[in-house]
Amino acid sequence: MISYQTTTPGSPLAEKAGATPVPQGTEVLLKTLACGVCHSDIHLHEGVFELGHGKQLEVGRPGQVLGHEIYGEVVALGQDAEGVNIGDRRVVFPWIGCGECPSCLRGEEQLCTPGRALGIVAPGGFADHVLTPHPRYLFDCGSVPGSLAATYACSGLTAYGALKKVGEIGPGDEIVIIGAGGVGMMAIQIARSAMQIDPIVVDIDEAKLQAARDMGVTRTWNSGEARAAKAIRKATGGALAALDFVGNEATVNFGLGCLRKGGRLVVVGLYGGALNIPIPFLPMNARIIQGSYVGSLQDFAQLMELVRAGSIDPICITERPLAEATAALADLKAGNVEGRQVLVAAPA
Repeated sequence: MISYQTTTPGSPLAEKAGATPVPQGTEVLLKTLACGVCHSDIHLHEGVFELGHGKQLEVGRPGQVLGHEIYGEVVALGQDAEGVNIGDRRVVFPWIGCGECPSCLRGEEQLCTPGRALGIVAPGGFADHVLTPHPRYLFDCGSVPGSLAATYACSGLTAYGALKKVGEIGPGDEIVIIGAGGVGMMAIQIARSAMQIDPIVVDIDEAKLQAARDMGVTRTWNSGEARAAKAIRKATGGALAALDFVGNEATVNFGLGCLRKGGRLVVVGLYGGALNIPIPFLPMNARIIQGSYVGSLQDFAQLMELVRAGSIDPICITERPLAEATAALADLKAGNVEGRQVLVAAPA
């Protein structure tokens, strides 16, 4: 088995050869066909999350196999694995918990700490094989191409989970999406094609705003323009919700500035920083500030049902060989990616 593993923080991934896992019990072994490259992979590769004010959270470790947006072919089964067959091609739900803690028992495995998430704790998809603990984490994507299907495991699920937190949308309620990168674009697609939401889209990059307009978005704002948040609030009477797919100090404050009283800010992105807000403003404005971390196994089942039904328009996908994992991380960090990069296996 070939994998691409972390070494020292920020250094090129190391190609390693090792024994291919042999599944036991309910385990399923897949040959990796496609694996998306996510901003979370950048943080784990660099070894830190920026927390603001000079503080950092250390993450990652040497020898880690990143990659959690995985699509693969079943090549081996443990003796107790049922529900899939050799040769089946499946998308993997990677946010796997311990199965025993209160979060897992509530069906929120993605909130299990530390859990067994693939590409985060357990070895992920920057390898030619991936071991999953149970067939229930494997989903049929129908006729959707594997490279696109892989992105639903994080990008799609993260967008869908955040949109679900908005709740019921009534007449005149406006939704603002901040950040038209890979996950933000996925949120735009899901909102428009599967939820009948016409979002306002905000970004600091005109090229990304143009890409959103090319997808059919009719209202875009450049967050670099002076008083843009105030202009959105004035034009809409204040948004019901702002979904921040960037997650830095500037975007969080921009999102708060768009909201009406009782509005909700859902923070999804992990770029870092700190929020300083006068405590009286919380009850005075009755606003909700909520984090959103990917989504549950049930959310993913719902999302994949929409995918199989053709209810979600595709995003832009750029395929690269698995061996280019380090270069893909560098391009994503530099902001040189439109849509989503996906690492693919070399032809057999």
